[in-house]
Amino acid sequence: MAKKQVSTEELLDNKEEVKKELNKARRKFQKAPLLTKKEKKALGIGKDEGRASVKYISIPATKVKLVIDLIRGKGLEEAYAIVKHTPRAVSPYILKLLKSAESNAVNNFELDKEKLYVAEVYAGQGTTLKRIMANARGSASRIHKRTSHVTLVLKERA
Repeated sequence: MAKKQVSTEELLDNKEEVKKELNKARRKFQKAPLLTKKEKKALGIGKDEGRASVKYISIPATKVKLVIDLIRGKGLEEAYAIVKHTPRAVSPYILKLLKSAESNAVNNFELDKEKLYVAEVYAGQGTTLKRIMANARGSASRIHKRTSHVTLVLKERA
């Protein structure tokens, strides 16, 4: 079934109703309605955040989650300090993500740098590269090279 096309004028007329529908409390299995880019732009959704993502990091998502759990909910400067002093292979990637999300928030949406905090950060599993490796007695086994995708969202504290 195709989604009904809604004009920008109709969206602006029903702005409060649409926002109320999006923010309504739902159960875990109930999904909020998906909006197109045009609808998000007309409603002004996503204007209060800086977002950055990196894909295909050659580090498993389980190891990435160890670092991102440390910075979730922290202020921007505190998150920088934590990531700089965390001795993990993923730390340079997370540091670069923080800088990118900060730049997006400050330059694109004019958010205050001192009020920014890490609102969301999550890592998902990427593709798995499988390589064949020789073993003893002429047999072979697979080696799984796991990758991950990381997304970071900065928002302003009220």
